Amino acid sequence: MIIDILILICGLALVILGAEWLVDGSSSIARRAGLSEFLIGMTIVGIGTSMPELVVSLTGALRGSADIAIGNVVGSNIFNVFLILGLTALIRPVAITRENKSRDIPIMILTTVLLVCFGMQKTLFGLGSSDTITAVEGAIFLLLFIGYMTISFMSGKAEEEGSPEEESKGPKKLWVAVIMVLAGLAGLIFGGDLFVDSACKIAEKAGLSEKFIAITILATGTSLPELVTCIVAASKGKGALALGNIIGSNVSNILLILGCSALACPLSFANVHPVDLIMVLLSAFVLLASAWTGRNNKVGRGDGASFLVLFAAYMVFLIMNI
Repeated sequence: MIIDILILICGLALVILGAEWLVDGSSSIARRAGLSEFLIGMTIVGIGTSMPELVVSLTGALRGSADIAIGNVVGSNIFNVFLILGLTALIRPVAITRENKSRDIPIMILTTVLLVCFGMQKTLFGLGSSDTITAVEGAIFLLLFIGYMTISFMSGKAEEEGSPEEESKGPKKLWVAVIMVLAGLAGLIFGGDLFVDSACKIAEKAGLSEKFIAITILATGTSLPELVTCIVAASKGKGALALGNIIGSNVSNILLILGCSALACPLSFANVHPVDLIMVLLSAFVLLASAWTGRNNKVGRGDGASFLVLFAAYMVFLIMNI
């Protein structure tokens, strides 16, 4: 038990250090390349921090376990908005640009709606023989992902300036920033893996059920990179990078991760609870509501608190239905 606790602490330390390097390196690349921090957060950081979800979902699909692939993505998207963005907004309100309102958040909503429509096509529309995401639909997801990334890079001019202190220091050398990003991603992924494995062993020795471990520890563990990255970004005043991380991760989870997983094995929605789908849809729409109703184009602390209340209510539902 003591060894497992020490490994848990080491894993957490790696995740925190990795997030620090990733945020600093990504911000430096953004300034050098003339790209917005939001775009870097959505692409390099967002996709990079989704690697644990990709590994878990693709492995589950290859083993014929659609529940793992779908549950991991649905749970992570809910976790990203309600818990991670909620905590981030409490630390420091997150600014939302016009492009976020008109393009990025609506695309996240459309991908989420598309997930539900593809997954529940028999129940909702009477199409097909079962509620399943097929290989063809997985290919459509991947094509949409490539298209979205292309459009984002083509329009990803820097919209924000760094802080005066950062500007006086200047961006780091490109090779240094790239190494920091790669080392940061490695720390996040490897540290997160250590954290999840040791936490599961501790929980098992404490007599907790496998399902409870999956709902709590594993769901938290695969989203740990996003959580720590966003908190570090918020504490450094880089809200655009944090928001980009959330939106990029959620879009990547659906289009990239489920796209790859569906190509490996058709993903059945037979065991997906309606409340899970309602919550993942709600997680997309509440962000849009915050963008249009909040003051000064920000996800404020009040929004963050309401996100956390919704997340707590969902966790209570999960625990009561174990």
